[in-house]
Amino acid sequence: MLPTILDLSSLRAAYQSGLTPLDAIEEVIARRAASKDPAIFITPVPDEELRAAAKALMARAPEANSLPLWGVPFAVKDNIDAAGLPTTAACPAYAYRPEADSTVVARLKAAGALVIGKTNLDQFATGLNGTRSPYGAPRSVFDAAYISGGSSSGSAVTVASGLAAFALGTDTAGSGRVPAAFNNLVGIKPTPGLLPNTGAIPACKSVDCITIFAATVGDGVAIRKVAEGFDAADAFSRHAKPANLPVSGLRIGVLAGAEREFFGDKEVEALYDQAIERARALGATIVPFDYAPFREAAALLYDGPWVAERLAAVEAFLATNAADFDPTVRGIIEGARGKTAVEAFNGRYRLEELRRKTEAEWEKADVLLLPTAPTTYTVADMQANPVVLNGRLGRYTNFVNLLDCAAIAVPAGFGKGGLPGGVTVIAPAFTDDALAPLADALHRAAGFGMGIDRQAAIPEASRVAPGDDGFIEIAVVGAHLTGMPLNHELAGGRLVKTCRTSGDYRLFVLPNTTPPKPGLLREPGHKGQGLEVEVWALPADAFGRFVQKIPAPLGIGKLVLEDGSSVSGFVCEAHAVKGAEEITALGGWRNYIRAKLAS
Repeated sequence: MLPTILDLSSLRAAYQSGLTPLDAIEEVIARRAASKDPAIFITPVPDEELRAAAKALMARAPEANSLPLWGVPFAVKDNIDAAGLPTTAACPAYAYRPEADSTVVARLKAAGALVIGKTNLDQFATGLNGTRSPYGAPRSVFDAAYISGGSSSGSAVTVASGLAAFALGTDTAGSGRVPAAFNNLVGIKPTPGLLPNTGAIPACKSVDCITIFAATVGDGVAIRKVAEGFDAADAFSRHAKPANLPVSGLRIGVLAGAEREFFGDKEVEALYDQAIERARALGATIVPFDYAPFREAAALLYDGPWVAERLAAVEAFLATNAADFDPTVRGIIEGARGKTAVEAFNGRYRLEELRRKTEAEWEKADVLLLPTAPTTYTVADMQANPVVLNGRLGRYTNFVNLLDCAAIAVPAGFGKGGLPGGVTVIAPAFTDDALAPLADALHRAAGFGMGIDRQAAIPEASRVAPGDDGFIEIAVVGAHLTGMPLNHELAGGRLVKTCRTSGDYRLFVLPNTTPPKPGLLREPGHKGQGLEVEVWALPADAFGRFVQKIPAPLGIGKLVLEDGSSVSGFVCEAHAVKGAEEITALGGWRNYIRAKLAS
């Protein structure tokens, strides 16, 4: 039985225990049939094709979790190509059937993930609300009267309702973040160019990003790392240049004064204030900053010449099929007619002027913490006033791609009315990995579950620890555990988590060692319960010194953990345990020491 929300660690643990991708797909099929929201998918993959894909994966990679995303079901926003499924951009007259996957989809499928369908969106990814589609309006998973957010509407609802473990969206103005906030999810908005857009229909080609909706930050980061990487076929693809943030003394910029605008929504404002206090409790220094230059940059996305990019993306189709457009979408795109090259250059000049002004604010703060959306609306209200209300939703999102930032949206709790709010952490380009520990900590501190399951505990296996600051993870199993004689050798490191190995490991007491040490061996096919380990993170130089001191017959190899992930850790040469006492049944070295002291 799978949990309500299909996070990666739960899936991997289930697969390690004998569940198959075919079993998981049968559950997805059943959940999809039981769904009460008919507007989630534009093209669901037929049941028999889903079963065939699961069987093909099991034939290609028969060992559980042998690929990074082995058997993980995911959905694709229907402006991103998936071979064999029509790409519509929520405009039936525009539809075509691609022969090849987009670059990102191809990478995810190669890693073992299984496409379950193409999801609904605001037509041509123009909107932040999810109601601008002839295929219907997906709804908030918490109240069907309310919008799901857009444009990646169906993608967010798919994950939040437990139909997929993750989904791809796109983000120009906030489409990969606003739906996350409205459905209690994580939205990973990478640095522009980090994920290639080859095979995605552009909205504003120079600033578009493919994004990821996931249950946890750890899941989203793991998926992003599979999908990212330079692609020469995309003129806007970039080589990553990872940037760090301070490990301690982090300064977080927050809204103050007149720039705090929630359009009368006191509940979302209260959730934002609570998130600020969580960040403070995590040790951050909270600093007010001037949001005005960021807000002015945000306005350029629709009020400036960048709207002409939306026209450039569909100009030929609009010339022959204007009647096939959603009226609001058509009005926005046609608003670009008459924009001149002079306006385009003036817009670019203004953006650079504002970028220079934001530099002064970045001197005050390392990270910005903003409401993902200042409020939400019912579907009826949005349809009655589609342009004004939609514009409000992008107040704190529209600037992010124009100013070349990375962002991660996380849940921030629920108001008294039962609707969720969210916050987003934002930092300059290529801080994607550096932002993740903060985002993960904020999500965990909020304590409101994942997606529709408000009570779900965020899996420990998905925890994100700082890893982009020169720290390397290592799993210890014996005398280096907390409280054990050699734990002092890990001084300067951080305890990341306590967990267990997969079930195919055996543990022995090595003879003639001082202090006593265990020997860990992997024996494929052994059916155990796993052994306790601690995962620590060490600075790179300390890791090197630590490994250099390890005496034979011990060494460092890759350990497979209970969730299917792997980490560097202690292993032992097989000859050293011949005739040695086996203590596998005790479940770990700590239990052995306790038993020995009690005897």
